[in-house]
Amino acid sequence: MTKPVALPEPVACTYRATAELEAPYRGGKFRPDGHLVGPIGEVIAAGALGLTLYPMTAIASIAMYGPRLRLVVLRVVSPEEAEIVYDGPGQPVWEKAGKAGKNAQRVVRLSRLRAIAASIQPKGTE
Repeated sequence: MTKPVALPEPVACTYRATAELEAPYRGGKFRPDGHLVGPIGEVIAAGALGLTLYPMTAIASIAMYGPRLRLVVLRVVSPEEAEIVYDGPGQPVWEKAGKAGKNAQRVVRLSRLRAIAASIQPKGTE
């Protein structure tokens, strides 16, 4: 089960603003994307976990250039909150990632990350 994390107020403001932009334009999506998502993830992770992370941006998957000692993946679920999708060793994720693309990245879907997290969960924490 994932643990919710409160978003820092400036990040929450960004997501509230995008939600307000979507309201008048039915079907229009105004989600933070590209260069903005990585730094937002770092801000959330640094505050919630006391870490400095490698930036990764995603909606349904992440891309990796190589295995990491520790991998933390967050998904923003509302203007106020994020979920920690994965927080654990990077090697099992790298091993179960897809083949490297032309840019040398391997892609892993968030659903697979959740399954990996469940399979390596320490005994007694279910």
